[in-house]
Amino acid sequence: MNQFFQVMHLRQAILITDQHTHTLQAGKSNSFDEIFADFQIQDSYGGTRYSVFLHPKHDVTIRRLELQFHLPEAQSGSFFANGFQSWSESRLLGPDEYYPPLRAVARRFMGYYGDEHIPGIPRKKGWQHSWTYTYVNRNPVSHPGEQGPVVHFFASLNESTGFTLFLFDRTNNLLTVRKDMDGLKLAHSFPALDFWAGEGPLPEVFDLWRRLMDIEPPAAAPAIGWTSWYRHFTRISEAVLLHDLEAFASLCDPGDQGEQVAKTQPLRRVNEKVYFQIDDGWQTRVGDWLSVKPEFPKGMGFMAGKIREKAMSPGIWLAPFVAAHDSAVVRAHPDWLLRDKTGRPLKVGWNPMWGGWYFALDFYNNDVRNHLGGVFHLILEQWGYDLVKLDFLFAVCLSPPAGKTRGQVMSEAMEFLRKLAGRKQILACGVPLGAAAGQADYCRIGGDIHLSWEHRLLAFLHMRERVSTLSALRSTLGRWQLNGRFFHNDPDVFILRDENQHLTQAQQQTVLTINVLLGNLLFTSDDAGRYSPEQKSELESAFDLRGSTVSVVREVDKDVYQIVFTNSGERYVACCNLNARPARAPIQNGRVELQPFETVVLKG
Repeated sequence: MNQFFQVMHLRQAILITDQHTHTLQAGKSNSFDEIFADFQIQDSYGGTRYSVFLHPKHDVTIRRLELQFHLPEAQSGSFFANGFQSWSESRLLGPDEYYPPLRAVARRFMGYYGDEHIPGIPRKKGWQHSWTYTYVNRNPVSHPGEQGPVVHFFASLNESTGFTLFLFDRTNNLLTVRKDMDGLKLAHSFPALDFWAGEGPLPEVFDLWRRLMDIEPPAAAPAIGWTSWYRHFTRISEAVLLHDLEAFASLCDPGDQGEQVAKTQPLRRVNEKVYFQIDDGWQTRVGDWLSVKPEFPKGMGFMAGKIREKAMSPGIWLAPFVAAHDSAVVRAHPDWLLRDKTGRPLKVGWNPMWGGWYFALDFYNNDVRNHLGGVFHLILEQWGYDLVKLDFLFAVCLSPPAGKTRGQVMSEAMEFLRKLAGRKQILACGVPLGAAAGQADYCRIGGDIHLSWEHRLLAFLHMRERVSTLSALRSTLGRWQLNGRFFHNDPDVFILRDENQHLTQAQQQTVLTINVLLGNLLFTSDDAGRYSPEQKSELESAFDLRGSTVSVVREVDKDVYQIVFTNSGERYVACCNLNARPARAPIQNGRVELQPFETVVLKG
């Protein structure tokens, strides 16, 4: 343990129940009129484990549980801010950076996407926060040949009892570790707070964290594939998808389709899983998963069969815990809807592609569970799909019952989905990552790619979960350590096509390179049949980097990154400029000049 953790000290531990505030002492009996709190501090894996177990003496309402630490010499360091769910932008924040609150005009429509609806989180200069895990990086930028920086790492060991929030008060150098359990009505013993603090290079501490969580690496293999969303969106049909299926199949395995194509190496590796995933738009309404649009006259089972004929695995999208306001399920079963504290159905958000407002479903309603069981049986067993992309999952935990926390609901919902999916694969999306760990085979780790570099309106509104290529890449670069440990990272699609998009060639190349290096699920929505020989060559060159071992990802300047990796025994560094202006990145023998949005891969 280095000097940082030797002088880091616990300032106070506080438990607030109803109208009483209690100070907890570690390793001692903390017995109060209404509750007993067992607070332990133990050496573990070269770090320290902190745990609080609550034993109520009678029914009690928990108002707050938190530990405060003084972090010496951390004021000038960078703080990793992991967002509330998959889409939430997540990156290292410098001393003067913070995520401002969502603008008031947007809260009604977007306030439930992130953590805006959760009270008690300061959103102003001098304050930063992170969910489930965080780290402080105090090391200066060094040249890419060195080992990655040693970070001071803090991570929850149990998100199934409630989400863990890390609040950093930079002015006072205080880190508060808070359990998201405010308002929980407790009638039984409860393993409330459990987290670990350690230090080391990022790959090392993430390996330790996974072992402490007792989570096995994903059994599913890394994969490539095609998804319908980023070219067709909801405008899909049987004819459209059959065309794209033929085109993508020829890209993965050109066979004997002509001399020019035959010279092209197929993207698919031997025995590699390739998915063809049908996204939103196949169903008549969101929530009505048993009703298929007339644009698929032969049905979704027919589509799955056609995909298998091309030696691909069929995948399909659904959002199991939400339903559009005009869906048949909402009209027929208003009692299935999740309700807010006033008893009104909870409007999760507003989506113009879904006709406006949509609602969340009550996961603890047995009829809802039975209905979803039937939906999964139809899709997986009768239609024959191998992969389900499960989206908008965060909605299930927005209004927990009195005896549950948001984290409990999310964890139990993910366990339920895992049981329904069985041996089939899950791609989780729009989900708090702690609940997806060990349950999802693949998981989105950023927001949706945009057809432009940035969505200026959503950025102006301070929407952290916005559709944005820039924001998605920041999260991919920030959450890279999760890849292959807790699930396979899905960094969202790469786009190489010329039509129906507004990314420059440099931007496309940067997205492709970062996704290949830091993601294990590589999707596109392009019409592969329209790729030029140059585009095919570009794709093949990037795909040669698959399977690389990444050791360091560092931000050397604002939105300028280095990815240090080895491939086939050789050492490389990718220098990525996400800015609209030229930039410089340090290398071993000097600096490399980067044009706007350019990525350069150098050997050595």
